[in-house]
Amino acid sequence: MKKFYGLLLFLFASLFLTAQNMEGKIKKLVDSVYHANPEAVGFNVFVESPDQNIHFGYATGYSDRTSKTKLLTGQPVLIASTTKPYVSATILRLVEKGKIDISQPIKKWLSTKTNTTLANAGYDINDITIKHLLSHTSGIRDYVDEGYFKFIGENKKYEWTRDEQISRAASLGKPLSKAGEAFKYADINYILLTEIIENVSHEPFYTAIRKFLKFKELKINNTRFAKLEAVPVKSLPQAHQYWDEFGWDTLELDPSWDLYGGGGIVSTEQDIALFFQYLFNGKIIKNKAILKMMTQDVPPNLEINYCLGIRKIKYSGILGYNHGGGLGTDLIYIPALNASIAVASSEATHRPKAVEISKEIVRLLNLEK
Repeated sequence: MKKFYGLLLFLFASLFLTAQNMEGKIKKLVDSVYHANPEAVGFNVFVESPDQNIHFGYATGYSDRTSKTKLLTGQPVLIASTTKPYVSATILRLVEKGKIDISQPIKKWLSTKTNTTLANAGYDINDITIKHLLSHTSGIRDYVDEGYFKFIGENKKYEWTRDEQISRAASLGKPLSKAGEAFKYADINYILLTEIIENVSHEPFYTAIRKFLKFKELKINNTRFAKLEAVPVKSLPQAHQYWDEFGWDTLELDPSWDLYGGGGIVSTEQDIALFFQYLFNGKIIKNKAILKMMTQDVPPNLEINYCLGIRKIKYSGILGYNHGGGLGTDLIYIPALNASIAVASSEATHRPKAVEISKEIVRLLNLEK
């Protein structure tokens, strides 16, 4: 018996030392990328790899480059389009509960006002389905274009409504294509999905997302929709995020420019990594067939690898389920490693460096498995 306990202690010690060694490698990697790219302002990273005993976060650089305030592990940021998997997962939870079918036309679940706006713009609301919205194959023009960004830069505190963004999309021209004929990534699809969530659940989309994705049960405690939900009591200050191409510090902008499902979530790298870990381990959507829908290829262009709010992509040659955000975030779950990695660059145009960090972490984890 003493030998057995001795062996257990040895194994636990080995796992601990291996995890510590990996954490050291991740720190060295992040520091190296940051020192080579100081204009990225900062990087915040979290790795959840339970099979390798790794539950680790690290930050380097600045939370505020003007005051030179250090970036802290666990500081929340706007995750921008990394919000889309949350919206998609909520729709699939409604499918799991028998509330909707993603093959249904959007006309059934949108408001009369939105249906009229889209129909008047030439869209066949009987032909476009929920699945078309989820997969960006609806053919609906986006409200986001150069004019949109120009307006935001000149009117930083303007408060957009979802209806205004839908109307703007409808005003920009005829449909891009018939439903299902072409892929075109567009935030409009996901803000229409949040309207559908509201009309199915009979509650605000952000509270429905919180409820259906089991934030309370799973202790996803530091995730909220900007402006629409209160800041958690124990939250660290939200970090500054810069978009130097436009001269933006996003903390100076009213969050409504990217709030209603195309983006909008403020979260920590730990929370979003855990969300993916729970999602793809069946703790949120328990029906395996419904969860599998999220990662199935969607015609017509299978080279895009965009499924239902998820991209299938290879990092270091290993398949993963991914989504990124235009403000610098990157999130991926690697099934072969049962690991989730979240990385955020504090300056938006340096998101490729966040992806570079994530890819190298995948490689390191794979070497140690």
